[in-house]
Amino acid sequence: MRWKSLFLWVLQLMVFSAIFPPGVSADGVTPAEAKELRDEVRDMFYHAFDGYIKHAFPLDELRPLTCKGEDSLGGYALTLIDSLDTLALLGDRERFNAAVDWVSENVRFDIDKTVSVFETTIRILGGLLSAHLIASDYATGMKIQSYDDQLLHLSVDLAQRLLPAFDTPTGIPFGSVNLLHGVDENESKITSTAGGGTLTLEFGVLSRLTNNPVFEQVTKNAVRGIWARRSKINLVGAHINIFTGEWTQKDAGIGTSIDSFYEYLLKAYLLFGDEEYLFMFQEAYKAAMRYLHHDPWYVEVNMNSAATVWPLFNSLQAFWPGLQVLAGDVDPAIRTHAAFFSVWKKYGFTPEGFNLATMSVQHGQKSYPLRPELIESTYWLFKATRDPRYLDVGRDIVASLQYGARCPCGYCHIADVESHKQDDHMESFFLAETVKYLWLLFDLSVGPDNIVENGPYKYIFSTEGHFLPATPEISLVNEHCSYFGAFCKDGANNRYGIFETSFDHQKTNDTHSHGFFSSSVGQPKIQDSFSTSSFIKGHCPGLTHGQKFGISYSEDEENNYSSDTSQPQRHDVVVVTNPSLKPVGSDDGSNNTLELSEDLKVVHLSDNKDDKDGNQGTPS
Repeated sequence: MRWKSLFLWVLQLMVFSAIFPPGVSADGVTPAEAKELRDEVRDMFYHAFDGYIKHAFPLDELRPLTCKGEDSLGGYALTLIDSLDTLALLGDRERFNAAVDWVSENVRFDIDKTVSVFETTIRILGGLLSAHLIASDYATGMKIQSYDDQLLHLSVDLAQRLLPAFDTPTGIPFGSVNLLHGVDENESKITSTAGGGTLTLEFGVLSRLTNNPVFEQVTKNAVRGIWARRSKINLVGAHINIFTGEWTQKDAGIGTSIDSFYEYLLKAYLLFGDEEYLFMFQEAYKAAMRYLHHDPWYVEVNMNSAATVWPLFNSLQAFWPGLQVLAGDVDPAIRTHAAFFSVWKKYGFTPEGFNLATMSVQHGQKSYPLRPELIESTYWLFKATRDPRYLDVGRDIVASLQYGARCPCGYCHIADVESHKQDDHMESFFLAETVKYLWLLFDLSVGPDNIVENGPYKYIFSTEGHFLPATPEISLVNEHCSYFGAFCKDGANNRYGIFETSFDHQKTNDTHSHGFFSSSVGQPKIQDSFSTSSFIKGHCPGLTHGQKFGISYSEDEENNYSSDTSQPQRHDVVVVTNPSLKPVGSDDGSNNTLELSEDLKVVHLSDNKDDKDGNQGTPS
């Protein structure tokens, strides 16, 4: 049977390994109650969103206790931009259209403000790009008739103003940049691993939408700059000097200051098909599971010796089980999620820090700033297993937020998880992520009806919860094979079909049968792997792995790699052929690592066939 879809999601077989019919509900959570919980979460969003619009807009964020606003990032309606794709997810066409119109007409970035490169990228750039991809596409069902790429133009302007931060000897960016004047001469040369390594999705999507390779390349160089300085045991530290490349904090972990570095290694591969990211993720993940994992918890260790330095669960670690679901390593994800949720059950929220030695809240880390990470992992585990326990988890989280965090104009930070004292602040990510993942959880349980689950594309969620589609324009920009229905670019014109282009060919020894044609072919001469967007009708160049990806890995020194960006890149689609990836380690499973390379198979889109083992893609 031919593959029926161009985009085969990494969860396709894994998700359906334990599938339940729509309408599954937990013990004590009837289908009717699950629907009520979904609607309650929707009301939670509007209580906070309307409070922001009424009392804080156009300032950045809401002060929900005093019903006032504050500028916390750049003074450009941060919460509104961060909420755009949540409005679309909820199907609120009227408010989505109005919000897009207002942002298009009023937001400017030529302002004398020094902003965080990391936060501006994930919240503002990600929010603009996600909303642009929704508003500009009829297939999403939320196309705005009058929309003329205004959000994309804003995205380009913003990204160009962030580019000076990347002008460093290591390629790792400064932590902050002034949007009008660039990097201040007194700006700190120390940045976090997450801050420098969590920019690839947003900048990569922008490159592919604009056909400008600069944005993607600088963020990829930043990731390479961090990975090249990993320890001999493949761990990275928390903070690094971006000029000397020396680690200034050598504590390795999966939480604060490092967390989303791991996340974007895998997600950049899933969205762009770039195997260099997969290679880095495989090595980094195996090291994390070997040295950081004390089942079911994770600790911080010295990046060189692996000696434990901090037996602490911090709330940012709670994203990890969700990432493990995406990687196919579900069993340890289930155990770790249960441990993390036990902390929530104990206090009603997860504190920023929980000491594993004393099993108590870490001094000075008692707050809960409405973080989404535990909810995010709950959603992914329910999506993967359909285990009804995760609806119980969601119900408990809703109850905690409603009874502990709800305040007059929105939802408040919890200053102390033991006393439940409230703090007068509401981060924009509460609307971008926290309620979004809760709503997706319950909508999935009653039979999903939303753009993410039923829309035209498969989506990757950014670390801020913005969903980015795996469209041909984004995921196949460097695919040099043509097939009927291929996405083609011809200058400023984008279209689907076969675009005839002539190339000079160099002979190779490889002969492949691809798509609807079979022939001996050569390698096209390509000046720029990003700007090449035409296709050779009926031909797929027979490239080696190194030629495809511009990378060579030494067999003797597995930790070292070299990169040559002058070589063309091929982007493929990932298929999980083994839905239950087996941990590798001791018999008792205490030393869990994951061998992804044997279980992730790559299907060339132009093959359009079943794989050699007879496995078929299953729609998620």
